[in-house]
Amino acid sequence: MNGGHSSTAAAPNSVVAPNRAKGSAGAALCIYMDKRLGGYGFPEGHPFGPWRMDAFREALLAADLHERAQVRHPPTAGREIIEYFHTSGYVERVRRLSALGEGYLDSGDTPAFPGVYEAAATVVGAVTDALRRVMEGCCRRAFVPIAGLHHAHRDRASGFCVFNDCAIAVEFLRREFQIRRIAYVDIDAHHGDGVFYAFEEDPDLIFADIHEDGRYLFPGSGSASESGKGPAQGSKLNIPLPPGADDNAFLAAWPQVESFIRQAQPEFILMQCGADSIAGDPLTHLRYTAQSHRHAARSLCALADSLCQGRIVGLGGGGYRRENVAAAWTAVVASFLE
Repeated sequence: MNGGHSSTAAAPNSVVAPNRAKGSAGAALCIYMDKRLGGYGFPEGHPFGPWRMDAFREALLAADLHERAQVRHPPTAGREIIEYFHTSGYVERVRRLSALGEGYLDSGDTPAFPGVYEAAATVVGAVTDALRRVMEGCCRRAFVPIAGLHHAHRDRASGFCVFNDCAIAVEFLRREFQIRRIAYVDIDAHHGDGVFYAFEEDPDLIFADIHEDGRYLFPGSGSASESGKGPAQGSKLNIPLPPGADDNAFLAAWPQVESFIRQAQPEFILMQCGADSIAGDPLTHLRYTAQSHRHAARSLCALADSLCQGRIVGLGGGGYRRENVAAAWTAVVASFLE
């Protein structure tokens, strides 16, 4: 595979056998799952643990959704692709701490562990492979459960996020496929600050984010007044919701997002669908059910069909309660398959 990726034979690490019957060009949905991708998670009781992939896989199998999709194993992204967004100095620091297997990649939330570089590079590899396959017509849509690491900045980790696959996706689409106008829609409870500030002055990155009010939650950003700067003024939509906001509040706010994206006329849609906005998450205070994720995914798929040839990729995002991760992500997958 070109573009700085190195393909890795992942079948021995598979968490579910690849559905080769669905492997023909034009499959409805590609889903990325294997143990290497699931290995992006922090040890020793960290809230972002390595259990996410198993939670998603079990729910996917129970709902028989995998039978209707093409299950793929991700390549590991090469350094060239990671540096489409991140600085060389920061990437080298991650490599060094990954080899040491100790220390912190930020001020204390994101610990290094042995192999963290390879795990984070596999997240990037899954996302960029998904983008490539959608662009080349090998699948209509794609979903990467362990992805959506929207807090990492160009030169540093933040909030459990080592490499910002969302921001790398934007740069990848532009460099590899000359896709300029991209919509990034984020329904994680936390504001996608790593994406927002990196593209705050970019009028062609259409940014829409519904999140818990930053006055009550990390990273403390995403006020409604933050709408882009300079030539990008008005190309960013932040909708902060108060703690305790439920499905009714989300569904009341959603038409703003739908109208905003439709008016922007993007060529590609990225959806960050963090499950930490569902009731009962131990780190956040929103009270959605998976119905909000289902509704958002359906709406964005319809917009993708009408605006950008169906091209949409879903990125799992946060979520710190097993049942919520399973419910939210399978709701998104079901909507993508519809």
